[in-house]
Amino acid sequence: MRYQYGMVSAPQRAAVEAGLESLKAGGNVVDAAICAALVQTVVDPMACGIAGFGSMHLYLADQGVHKVLDFHGRAPASVTPQMWEDLVLRECDDGFGFVLKGEVNEIGYQSATTPMTLRAMEDALALYGTKSLSEVLAPAVAQADQGFLVTPSIHAFWNRPAAYGRIARLRGITDNPEAARIYSNGHGASHKVGDIVRNPDMARTLRRIQNHGVADFYCGDIASEIVADMDANGGLLTAQDLAGATTELNDPLRTQYRGYEIASNPPPGGGLMLLQMLNILAHFDLSSMGHNSPDYVATVSEAMKIATIDKDTRTGDPAFADVPVADILSPDYAAHCAARIKAGEKADVARVNPGGLPSTDTTHICVADPAGNCVSLTHSLGSSSGVVTPGLGFMYSNGMAVFDPRPGRIGSLAPGKARVTAMSPTIGFHGGKPSFLVGAPGGTTITMGNLQAILNIVDFGMSAQEAVDAPRFITTSNTIEICDRIFVATERRLKERGYAVKRHPQSYLPPRVHVVRFTASGLSDGGADPGGGGVALGI
Repeated sequence: MRYQYGMVSAPQRAAVEAGLESLKAGGNVVDAAICAALVQTVVDPMACGIAGFGSMHLYLADQGVHKVLDFHGRAPASVTPQMWEDLVLRECDDGFGFVLKGEVNEIGYQSATTPMTLRAMEDALALYGTKSLSEVLAPAVAQADQGFLVTPSIHAFWNRPAAYGRIARLRGITDNPEAARIYSNGHGASHKVGDIVRNPDMARTLRRIQNHGVADFYCGDIASEIVADMDANGGLLTAQDLAGATTELNDPLRTQYRGYEIASNPPPGGGLMLLQMLNILAHFDLSSMGHNSPDYVATVSEAMKIATIDKDTRTGDPAFADVPVADILSPDYAAHCAARIKAGEKADVARVNPGGLPSTDTTHICVADPAGNCVSLTHSLGSSSGVVTPGLGFMYSNGMAVFDPRPGRIGSLAPGKARVTAMSPTIGFHGGKPSFLVGAPGGTTITMGNLQAILNIVDFGMSAQEAVDAPRFITTSNTIEICDRIFVATERRLKERGYAVKRHPQSYLPPRVHVVRFTASGLSDGGADPGGGGVALGI
């Protein structure tokens, strides 16, 4: 079906609706994406927020633009490489962060990286939008006044128990008095599914930004309130961090896969890892193996493991480390890795405590119009710090949790350093025109879900929704994690081949993948992950 205005896919109905209304009102895809993303910060306030971080992939056919606006969370200027060295207990089970004494990197004032999201939205609108920030903020302000509905997915996240080296997420809405006042029921529990949560403080903060601009947040009165709260509670963020928050405009990384050009974000984002896996898998006839057959799962899992090892040992913030992008994406290296897989070699992913999926925090939005303009945007609070400054209403990220507290490593702490992320907002091209957009929330599993969506579209000819719905597996350690819809016979065959396999009871594993797909005749279809209540709609 061809749509007059365009299509939006996201995990939240309210965000999709806001994005579509923006397109109908004459906004372009950048206006619509930011309008929707701001609504996401209100209705899914622990997954994302104006004090978060992310990566925005833009292809604007009518402006001749193909760029990635990166706004990764950065360690505050007061950070030192040794500051948490004596607090290390162990690595998180999926290798995405560390467990420290007191959980200071995961919850509380020291866990926040420099807020970047609001700055990125202002920059994107100034560069490529047609509306002002004040205009695109209006639906978010109205939503904050109205309140948001607690959905099953939000409730499940708030009540996720301690697991895999991460705290019980209920602490994220109960440890901090301001967070508890807004997001808990006052008796140590979260609001229930179906409850309406109102946050007038957030509405007032968004109005202040509407009236006084983003400068108020980064160097004005709001900034002063943030810094005072941080100073009073041992936080690491300073006025210097806020005033110095800047985004990066980068060229996307690209590779060729079966006649498609696949473009994604550069390090410290996860696009490098995604393209590396595609390069390796191009050496295999995946479609002849059969979708989710034992051969297919084993082959794709080995590519996932190799890319995970390179992510852990060779990928970091390019401003602080020499990331060998050309080598990792080279045809020779891909052929070498493929030969290892064909020879039956099993890559060894070093993990202190192997296995375990992260939560489905973070969020994503895909926006496209029939002219081929499109935005794939992933933004996040990590799993959120649980900290709300009195009177401001929004929550800070806990991006510090992913840094390596051991000095001398590629992911070690350093002032101003960006955390590594699996965010990989991706656009696929065919014949020089956009063919599909893909992106997802879901911690370290993001690249794995995006990979499978691309394989489902390119190798198996699936529609957008079929590509999202298909049973999924995740391999970020030596254990292959499978959803309950993958056949027991496949699991048995994998175990016979010497693989550790963990079956999860969920039908849909993280990440929560979202897709918009084009055809030669224009915008065709969208897919939203059914495991998280997502919506994909066009007008």
